[in-house]
Amino acid sequence: MREDAGRYVYSALPDRPKLTWPDGKRIAFWIVSNHEFYELDPPNTPTLPAWPDARPAVLEVGWRDYGNRVGIWRLIELLDRFDLKASISLNFALCDHHPETAEACAERGYEFFSHGVYNTRYLYDLSEADERQVIEDVIDTIERWSGTRVRGWLSPWLTNTERTLDLLAEYEFTYTCDMFHDDQPFPVAVDSGRLISMPYSLELNDVIAYFDQMTPEYYARMIRESLDNLYAEAERDDTGYVMCIPLHPFIVSQPYHQRVFEEALAEVVSHDGVWLSTGAEIARYYLDNHYDTVAAAVGHEAPG
Repeated sequence: MREDAGRYVYSALPDRPKLTWPDGKRIAFWIVSNHEFYELDPPNTPTLPAWPDARPAVLEVGWRDYGNRVGIWRLIELLDRFDLKASISLNFALCDHHPETAEACAERGYEFFSHGVYNTRYLYDLSEADERQVIEDVIDTIERWSGTRVRGWLSPWLTNTERTLDLLAEYEFTYTCDMFHDDQPFPVAVDSGRLISMPYSLELNDVIAYFDQMTPEYYARMIRESLDNLYAEAERDDTGYVMCIPLHPFIVSQPYHQRVFEEALAEVVSHDGVWLSTGAEIARYYLDNHYDTVAAAVGHEAPG
C-alpha cells in the first residue's frame, strides 16, 4: 500500500504539453449512461448506511427503477437517432435482474465499464480479498455480456478504499472516473502499471443538476455553454479537452426533459471539432500518444 495520500502531482494547465485528438478534433466527447440497481433493504456498512432514511426504501427504489423500466429505453432510442454509442456505467447485478437492458446495449456496441455490483453496495470497509472479488466479478460479468475486457471504473456511490486505485492498475483497468480534478486525462500514481483519471463531470451530471432544481432549459444551456467555452479555449491554446455528460435514465429520460436535452445533444454531435468517443477510446489514445510525455513533463513518478 502507498504510504502517501497523493495520487497525482499538481500541474498548471497552461504549463502542460499540448493534447491532440484524432483528425485534429479539439474536444473528446463521451456520454455516460449510469445503469444502476438499488436494493430495497441492503446490508449496511459501518462507514455509510446504504439508505439514510426509512427502510425498506420503497420510494427511492421505485423512483430509480423507472430508469430501468422506461428511461433506459427512451435514452437508447435517442442515441440511436444520433448514431451515438454510450459508455455504460454498469452495476453488474443489473445484468441478472434486467438482462434485456444489457443485451440492448451490447447489440449497439456500447462500452461497458464498472460501477460495482449494486449502487447500494459500497467499497468502504471491504477487505482486500473482498475488494478483489468484486473486481474479478466485474471483469467476468462484463466480458460475458459485452465480449470485451472492461477498462473503466466508477466506484458505486464514489466509494474507495486506500487500495482501490492500485488494484485497478494491477487488474489492467486503464481509467478511473473517481476523480474530478481536471478537463484532461491525467496520470494517477499507482504501485504498478498505468492508470489515468478520466474527466467525468459533476457539474453536468443530471442528478446533481436536477437535484439542485435546475430546469431542463437551464441544464441544456449548461451543456451548450460547456461545449462553446471548452472549444474556444482549445482553439486559443492549441490543445485538447474532454467533455463528459453523465446521465441517469431515471432523471434525464423523464418526458419533460426530452426535447431540450435532444436539442442540446444535437449541437454537440454535429460540431466539426468534436470527437465522438467512449471512455475506453479516449483512454487508449491518451495512453498511446500522451501519457509518457505528460508524465515526464509534470514529474509523475514511475510506479515501482
